[in-house]
Amino acid sequence: MKKFNIRKVLDGLTAASSSSSSATAQPGTPRENDAIQETLQSDHFQLCKTVRHGFPYQPSSMAFDPVQKILAVGTQTGALRLFGRAGVECYCQHESGAAVIQLQFLINEGALVSALADDSIHLWNLRQKIPAILHSLKFSRERITYCHLPFQSKWLYIGTERGNIHIVNVESFTLSGYVIMWNKAIELSTKTHPGPVVHISDNPMDEGKLLIGFECGVVVLWDLKSKKADCRYSYDEAIHSVAWHHEGKQFVCSHSDGTLTTWNIRIPAKSAQIITPHGKQPKDGKKPEPCKPILKVEYKTTRAGDPFMVLSGGLSYDTVGRRACLTVMHGKSTAVLEMDYPIVDFLTLCETPYPNDFQEPYAVLVLLEKDLVLIDLGQIGYPIFENPYPLTIHESPVTCCEYFVDCPAELIPALYSVGSRQKRQGYSKKEWPISGGNWGQGTQSYPEIIITGHADGSIKFWDASALMLQVLYKLKTAKVFERARGKEEKANAEIVEEDPFAIQTLSWCPESRMLCVAGVSAHVIIYRFSKQEVTTEVVQLLEVRMQCEFTDGDSPDPGGEQTPTLPTPGSSSSPQESEPPTQPSTGSNSSDGPRDNIPCLQVRSSPLKQSPGYQVELVIQLVWVSGEPPQPITSLAINSSYGLVVFGNSNGLAVVDYLQKTLLLNMGTSELYSPSDPYQRQPRSPRKVRQPSGATCDSNDGSNTSEDRCKSPTSGSTSPCNSDDERKQKFIEKVKFKSRRFSKTVANDFDSKDNSFTRSRSSSVTSIDRESREAISSFHFCESYPRKMDSVVGPCLLVGTTQGTVMMVALSLPPGGDQRLQQPVGIASCGSMVELKGGILTMALLDATGALLPPSYEPWYDPNASEEEKEKSRRRRPASPPSSQEGQDSQFAVLCSEKQAKVVAMPSQTRIYKHNITETSFVLRADVVQMAGANCIACFCANGHIMTLSLPSLRPLLDVNYLPLTDMRIARTFCFSNLGQALYLTSPTEIQRITYSQETCDNRQEMLSELFTPVETPEAPNRGFFKGLFGGGAQSLDREDLFGETGAGKASRSLAQHIPGPGGMEGMKGAASGVVGDLARARIALDERGQKLGELEDRTAAMMSSADSFSKHAHDMMLKYKDKKWYQL
Repeated sequence: MKKFNIRKVLDGLTAASSSSSSATAQPGTPRENDAIQETLQSDHFQLCKTVRHGFPYQPSSMAFDPVQKILAVGTQTGALRLFGRAGVECYCQHESGAAVIQLQFLINEGALVSALADDSIHLWNLRQKIPAILHSLKFSRERITYCHLPFQSKWLYIGTERGNIHIVNVESFTLSGYVIMWNKAIELSTKTHPGPVVHISDNPMDEGKLLIGFECGVVVLWDLKSKKADCRYSYDEAIHSVAWHHEGKQFVCSHSDGTLTTWNIRIPAKSAQIITPHGKQPKDGKKPEPCKPILKVEYKTTRAGDPFMVLSGGLSYDTVGRRACLTVMHGKSTAVLEMDYPIVDFLTLCETPYPNDFQEPYAVLVLLEKDLVLIDLGQIGYPIFENPYPLTIHESPVTCCEYFVDCPAELIPALYSVGSRQKRQGYSKKEWPISGGNWGQGTQSYPEIIITGHADGSIKFWDASALMLQVLYKLKTAKVFERARGKEEKANAEIVEEDPFAIQTLSWCPESRMLCVAGVSAHVIIYRFSKQEVTTEVVQLLEVRMQCEFTDGDSPDPGGEQTPTLPTPGSSSSPQESEPPTQPSTGSNSSDGPRDNIPCLQVRSSPLKQSPGYQVELVIQLVWVSGEPPQPITSLAINSSYGLVVFGNSNGLAVVDYLQKTLLLNMGTSELYSPSDPYQRQPRSPRKVRQPSGATCDSNDGSNTSEDRCKSPTSGSTSPCNSDDERKQKFIEKVKFKSRRFSKTVANDFDSKDNSFTRSRSSSVTSIDRESREAISSFHFCESYPRKMDSVVGPCLLVGTTQGTVMMVALSLPPGGDQRLQQPVGIASCGSMVELKGGILTMALLDATGALLPPSYEPWYDPNASEEEKEKSRRRRPASPPSSQEGQDSQFAVLCSEKQAKVVAMPSQTRIYKHNITETSFVLRADVVQMAGANCIACFCANGHIMTLSLPSLRPLLDVNYLPLTDMRIARTFCFSNLGQALYLTSPTEIQRITYSQETCDNRQEMLSELFTPVETPEAPNRGFFKGLFGGGAQSLDREDLFGETGAGKASRSLAQHIPGPGGMEGMKGAASGVVGDLARARIALDERGQKLGELEDRTAAMMSSADSFSKHAHDMMLKYKDKKWYQL
């Protein structure tokens, strides 16, 4: 497949092409197929990112605009996340990818300065919906360590590792010639270098005095006008941060030994106070024991009461293992607030942006490594605010993800109503103070729901409508099982290490609200939705024994990796280093002989109280077979109309009737190939049977270890291949393997940086080719023709395998009502239908007009409601397609594998269209989706390409090289949905949503939220009569004269390189705001010009009047003295 950045394929181009990469029609295609009018064109498609949700991954810095009420967070990967009110979010990225070490808002200016670890600073324009860089400055000879931008100043101070301070004009992003050199700042008698600059701030009451903190413990008060140091303050411990009292007479330093020193600016010889907040005070008057460094301190004053001192770190060294703490000192009280994660940074939010006024702190914003916490300082006990942002995606690592667009309208209110009861109590009663920005004016009105499955067994439902994200409801599947307490109990569960409840895959029917979940411990749980609370005395349980014939005579594994999904106890936690156990592990309840007929988890025996929401209907567990753990479940489907759940793995498939709580079919994959007679099993009540349920294939190989069980199904040819093909084959196998394996390694995969698709060849003697253990990869319930040339449609199940085979299973359902609960369901395998290259990913059914035939479903009813209400909701199925007449096809089966797509006419089962999607790569995710009133196949390839194909002719409509896939997380979580929406987990904590719809791309500007809103800057504090009279107020400084080119000269050109942003200032403003913004600015400019012209006219008129008056006065004087002699004057 050719590589290209973006290609919109011309419509009809491939129809005439006969190459292998184009869609080809089967000779002899019935003419009526040509009558299907396809409305989708390449013009309907365009790919772009829309919005990113979740907690910023690996945060490194933050800043807050107290007037605009906007929060900015920078990360170690150069990302910038901006937050306003709930629903107002924005994501930007520095091209270099260097860590953001500091952020500074131009308060109420709609701009932000970012300093990066690569010694560059950037000016971001936030007055547009998608912020962009206006200017950049890259330092070449200095390392940036600290930045400071005074309020309402355009001069940015930059401290460096060498101890120097440079000054940048943020309007032009040019360096001033004014430089504060370290050797001039410190005393000449000092023989050592003071270290990097760790703090810069101006005196709140005198802008001409700059406080400079050096790492070694020296603080210098620098006089900007006289260009010399006024005072020097020295302490023998390293400084981490400095904070001013608002009156500018005192400042506080935090040190590496856990002390705080307070200094009067006029008394540099000795500190006014030294305290160790967490140090134990010795009785003999000696210095307290040193503590951990106080990394940051803030000193905030109040008009009525004691000041607040907030600090992070400083705990005593004997608190080993204690979590990170934030300390709030207020008067005589000291509160130590434990955090769940290490503290990255914190900011005290205050009522005023002016540093020379009483600060009136009201909250502390704490940025943690994996959370954002806002503490209310105004309430007793310092409660936290309820966070309105969707920052809990990573509360437990995400193991699977599904996306549903255009759901039933009543679903979101229903989920919200049951989820609102799960909210924690004890939050602050105040409104969330980060309240800036405005929501976008989106035209999208359809409901969107995202479901995430997690490593701890929890499932979260999210409202994703209108480019927002809000958690609706959380379901904890682990409640169904007993928690392993003792060592003996733990032996069973330890085959999945620390995450035995992790969600592997799920199937959800939005219309009936039925939910089916498969976990890594080979368990399936079926849930119904109810608005009423119930207590289940006994959880319904069905145990299934799935095994398949497997011999040693199979060919070697081309990939060769033996990565255990569920390692036995004591095995290495590293997948590549694990050695296969020498003998089958035995369970605690099987002291002699291998473990057999035992599930991995124990279902709880005590009554289960189930809150409104999703409630357990049935638990299905696969059991150990002759010392072999059950194979992981690779595919799952539920149909509410039929009352059936089907799941499959590398041994075969099982069909369960969840209404009768019976196992209907348990068949090996190889048996599905041969057509069989209708297969019926008499209903029986569920019980903990220790006997094989249903038909099984006997195993004659007892030597398989748990490692054999761990090898997930793979596909592809087993023929010899060259090194490049071999590498690609390994690539395919690893992605497919990883995409279906979860346990504790989920978290490891998600957090590790090196997630490249490399795999090592194992030398294990148990490296047997798993190709022979063909796994089930896909299911699709439908109403179709079970056998070739059938004339009547009926309930069917399409089964796809990892070898590319599609098989049909016919279902025979009893009539509805009581008969459905009493009579058995008939099942018959109809054999293989069609073969494709690569494992089957998705299947769907179209009618004769090309319209999608969705699986039938039952409307939702409350299972705990009265019988009358249940009767109102009758079973509903879509109208069956007309029966096929002899020689005519009335349906199309759409089949998509990892390599190709095919459209097969039904019931003749003849191939109508075929398209080879990729030759060199493979498809990771494919979905049949609705788009612009029609249907198409959307594919995401391992080489990063996103493609769409028309239906039924499989014309390529879009092919974009979106991102080179380097991360296993993306492979696991990428999913398409209807109306051009898709998403994936871009980091362990963030969801990235994208669109492949041209219409959504065109409307994106309107849909995005606005960060900047015009707000009046608060008035400066009143100086007061006496301060004005005696000069006690804040002293201003004309920085322009001091730092400008005329006063300070030009800076060295080699020190830093100026890089203009795309389009420059004016171009960026114009691009950002559009025509309306341009008109508004032009109107303002005209108003200002008219006002100035008016003022000029008034001044001119006044001057003319004054001239006339002078002329008249002069004329009168001339007349008065005209005829008089000189001696008469």
